[in-house]
Amino acid sequence: MASTIKDVAKMADVSISTVSRVINDSKPVSPEARRRVLHAIEVLDYKPNEVARSLVTKKSNLIGVIVEDIGSNFIAQILRGVEEVGRMYKYDILLSSSYGEIESEVKFANLLSQKQVEGIIVISNLHNPKLEYKLEESKIPYVIISNFYDNEKFDINIDYEKASYEMVSYLMSKGHKNIASLAIRKDIDRTYEKDKVEGYNRAMKEHGLEITNLYSEGLTEEAILNEKENILRTIKDKNITAIFTSFDSLAIHLMNLLLDNGIRTPDDISITGFGGSQISNIYRPKLTTVKIPYYDIGAVSVSKILKKIKKEEGVFSESVLLPAQILERESVKDIND
Repeated sequence: MASTIKDVAKMADVSISTVSRVINDSKPVSPEARRRVLHAIEVLDYKPNEVARSLVTKKSNLIGVIVEDIGSNFIAQILRGVEEVGRMYKYDILLSSSYGEIESEVKFANLLSQKQVEGIIVISNLHNPKLEYKLEESKIPYVIISNFYDNEKFDINIDYEKASYEMVSYLMSKGHKNIASLAIRKDIDRTYEKDKVEGYNRAMKEHGLEITNLYSEGLTEEAILNEKENILRTIKDKNITAIFTSFDSLAIHLMNLLLDNGIRTPDDISITGFGGSQISNIYRPKLTTVKIPYYDIGAVSVSKILKKIKKEEGVFSESVLLPAQILERESVKDIND
């Protein structure tokens, strides 16, 4: 049977309150009494009840994390940053996966609140106002991370407009002038897709080039296939030599579609992605893309949570823009004379 705090107090010949003070380091205890308590804890292999302890100290050293899908590559990278930095400050994470269900996110937010977590991080591309309301209501510090929806509150991300502008400028440096963009149409006014398209548009306008915006309803192969006729017709009619896409997966589905129709990347057309996912470095040709520092986003997010817990005001509400990087690989051809 597991030892109790009473057993420790009896062996150390002190009161239960003295044992509690030693465990929680809450009030001064004489060196001799502390020595006897620590010795008793070691001999009896006593493990404090963390739930009861957190009720007394108001500290659980737990951060709750709600993810849309733990199998997602970008979520896994962010989680690594959250966990490693949290561990540095002796915080553990409680992880819940909603698998794309909005109601599950709200349910997990309630559950984590009951578990006395000190902060909550949500990593999801779902649009869930009900969840945001629940988190506000809980009064627990939180951060919502998405690489699709533009969440203005507690924003930790990259400058999507600037990164897109730089990628399109990179294509121009390789001699491309007839450049199209391909982005996700869904909810574009409140997503980062708007910023990506604006970055493309700005680069084209500055160089006096024709803007050609293509859209897909989603990231799936089926969504790209539904746009097949429009994409192929646009490439032919406008002599498109390069396409800037807003996601790596979008770029790869596009390359497959074009290859199936006799258009090879990069020999016949250059394609760029956005994200820097693992598959962008595995697929052939390797995809030239914008690398988003997902690990750093996770690390900064948990750091902000911890600063809020410590009541370090003036930093939590600020947006943080992290640097992005263009990864030059094999999917862009230099067509300069």
